[in-house]
This record gives sequence, structure tokens and C-alpha cells, in this order.
Amino acid sequence: MDKVFWTGKKGFVTGHTGFKGSWLCLWLASMGAEVTGYALKPPTNPNLYELGQIGSMVRSVIADIRDKDLLAGR
Repeated sequence: MDKVFWTGKKGFVTGHTGFKGSWLCLWLASMGAEVTGYALKPPTNPNLYELGQIGSMVRSVIADIRDKDLLAGR
């Protein structure tokens, strides 16, 4: 992958507190992307989101994506 392509690009990951979403956030952040994650609380304990300190690498919103007003920023 070309790191130059991702540097400074914005990414929006739904489900970033889950296993696959956490890995995707780790990868995008390591490639230089500015990542925002939107998900419910981590589903298990322990979990990759907390063990990998994903919240320190991305802008994290813990909320339900079905909440249209919150998702729209109202």
C-alpha cells in the first residue's frame, strides 16, 4: 500500500470498537489517515479497541448509528 495516498485523508469507520473495525482503524492511522470511529461500546472484555488503545489514535464517538440526530451533529 502507498502510505502517501492515505496521509492526511479522512476516514469514517463504523463499528470501530469491534475486532475488524479496530484493526481497520489501526491500519488507517498507521498509514497517516485522520480517522473518525463511530460505534457502540466495545462488545467484549477484554477487547482489541481498549488493548490496542484505538481511542488514542482516532476521534472516537461512542453512540448508536441509528440515532440520526446525533449522527447528523444536531
